[in-house]
Amino acid sequence: MKIIQKLLTFAVAIVLGAGVAFTFSACDNNTQDGKKNIICTIYPSYDWTMQILGEQKDNYNVNFITNGTELHSFNPTPANIIEISTADIFIYVGGESDEWADKILKNATNKNMIVINLLEILGDNAKQEEVKEGMEPVEDEGEEEPEYDEHVWLSLKNAKIFVNEIATQLGKLDETNKDVFLQNATLYNQELENLDVQYTNEVNSASTKTILVADRFPFRYLVEDYNLNYYAAFVGCSSETRATPQTITFLANKIDELTLKNIIILENSNSEIANTVKNSTQAKNQQILVLNSIQSTTLKDNITYLQLMTNNLQVLKQALN
Repeated sequence: MKIIQKLLTFAVAIVLGAGVAFTFSACDNNTQDGKKNIICTIYPSYDWTMQILGEQKDNYNVNFITNGTELHSFNPTPANIIEISTADIFIYVGGESDEWADKILKNATNKNMIVINLLEILGDNAKQEEVKEGMEPVEDEGEEEPEYDEHVWLSLKNAKIFVNEIATQLGKLDETNKDVFLQNATLYNQELENLDVQYTNEVNSASTKTILVADRFPFRYLVEDYNLNYYAAFVGCSSETRATPQTITFLANKIDELTLKNIIILENSNSEIANTVKNSTQAKNQQILVLNSIQSTTLKDNITYLQLMTNNLQVLKQALN
C-alpha cells in the first residue's frame, strides 16, 4: 500500500508541477457558471452534503470523484487533481488510502479552500486498524505511525458528527444560507438518530452478538457502536483475495463453536472464500449474506446513504438471528 501511495504522490507532483497553464484554464472552466465547487472522495460525504444543501443544491457543483471505485484502489486523474486544486470545499477521509490528496492540497490553486478531513474531525475517536485473532496477518512495512481504520462512514454516530461539521463549513462559504444549512443538518441528523435507535433495538433483541465475515472487514466502527463481536478473514484495507487454510479452518471452527447460521461478504465480492468456509463447517448450511460497505456505490445507483444503511440493518438483523 505504501509503495502505491508513493507512486501516486509522485504522479500528483508531476501533474501539479507541469500543468500550471492547464490549472488556470481548468479553474476558469470550473467557476464560469458562478457556482461554488464541492469535491467529495466518498459517496456518503457526497450524499450528506446534498442533504444539507437541500433546496440550495442547484446553486453548487458537487462532485463525487471516486464514483464506484473503492477508495483503496482509486487513482486520481489529472482532471481530478485540477478539480481538487481549485475546489471551494474538499471533503476526504484523510487516511492512508487518500494520502495523494495531501500533495494536491499542499499545491492547491485555491488557497482559501475549506478542507474537511473526516479522520481529523473524529480525533481521538478514530480507531486504529485491528488485526484480530484468525485474520490473515498484515505485511509489516516497517511503518512507525499507526494506521487508522478509514471506514468512518459506516457509523451512524460518526455520520451525525460529520453532518454537523459539513453544515458549519458550508455556512462559512455561504453565510446567507447558514441557518438553512444548520436547520437541514438538524433535520437530517434526526433521521440518522432514528436509524441509530433501530440498530440498537435490533442488536439488543438479537439471539447472537457475533458476526462472521469471510472477506475484508470494514465494519469495525459499526460493530463497536453496538457492542458486537466479529471474526473476519482480512482487515478492512487489505488487498488480499485468498485466505490460507489456517484462516479458513479458524472461521469454520468459530461457526461451529458459536452455531452461527450466516456468513457475511461485501458487495461486489465473490463468495469463494465464504463457500469454502461454509463447506468446512459441520452443518454446511449457512446462508451467505451481503453487507454493503458503501465503497462501490455510484451516482447511477440513485440511492441515499440512509437507504443503504437501512438495507444494512436488515442484513444485520438476519445475520444475528
